[in-house]
Amino acid sequence: MTLAVKSLVIIALLLAALWAYAQHRARTQEARAEAAFPPEGQIIRVDGHAVHAVIMGPDDAPDLVLLHGASGNTRDMTFDLAPKLARDFRVIVFDRPGLGYTARINHSGATITEQADLLQKAAQQLGAERPIVLGHSYGGAVALAWAVTRAQNISGLVMLAGAAKPWDTGLSTYYRVLSHPVLGPLVIPFLTAFVDNSRVEQTVGEIFEPQTAPDGYLHHIGAGLTLRRDSLRANALQRANLLAEVEAIHTRYGEIDLPVEILHGTADTTVGLHIHSEPLSRQIDGSVLTPLPGIGHMPQHAAPAEVIAAIHRVAARAQLHPAR
Repeated sequence: MTLAVKSLVIIALLLAALWAYAQHRARTQEARAEAAFPPEGQIIRVDGHAVHAVIMGPDDAPDLVLLHGASGNTRDMTFDLAPKLARDFRVIVFDRPGLGYTARINHSGATITEQADLLQKAAQQLGAERPIVLGHSYGGAVALAWAVTRAQNISGLVMLAGAAKPWDTGLSTYYRVLSHPVLGPLVIPFLTAFVDNSRVEQTVGEIFEPQTAPDGYLHHIGAGLTLRRDSLRANALQRANLLAEVEAIHTRYGEIDLPVEILHGTADTTVGLHIHSEPLSRQIDGSVLTPLPGIGHMPQHAAPAEVIAAIHRVAARAQLHPAR
């Protein structure tokens, strides 16, 4: 065996050992995250898929579904907003497919329509035939898909800084790598294994700008859940595919014929008000757009009173009667 061949064998063995160690450490990190932040609610089976749902509020109150944004889980909504809403509504908070404790639908990146289909069936299985649906950010795109494709199963729509219309900025390097068919599976285990939770918390802090995350929020959301291998991959694929999915459905928003409230911060640099919510409000007859001066991308935390008021307006227009 020549020196060159020996060197290649040694390198291959070292790489294999590094890969095995990364996978082992990733599994350990995932186990720790899941032990520290177990499911908040119940796991139900919908068409063979595990769906995590947290239910709060009176059984006889109007049904309200809350959908989180990219990289998130139920904990974004259960931190503060869902408990407040549970005074007047039967609130159902879902983990979207591949995130939190809801299983991935597939390994190509569940489309917004596939997600809407699964979560609508889950809501129906939980007794919510025609809920009000609130979607934040990426969850807003899923909520719009629900309203367009399953109009008979929704009473009203609330959009919070929702992704709604096509945009012209490219996909970030981070998402390009993590969604790549080869690079993604190679890189993701190392992120799970070696990226500290503080990096996720820093990113969350940036998303809140110009506001700051409320006290206790960073601990509540469970950063380690976001860093699990399946969650990183599912989120990256969903984000990479989102633009094409929005392009395919956005011309149908004019079909939406139900109460719609749209809230969007004027200081949001993640999902632009002028790109998304303003044209959306013009496209849906009777929709109400509420710009939130100085608010960033997290109005459910930065302007909860305005969000709750909008939900009540939708309930009133839909002739639902919140519990009191």
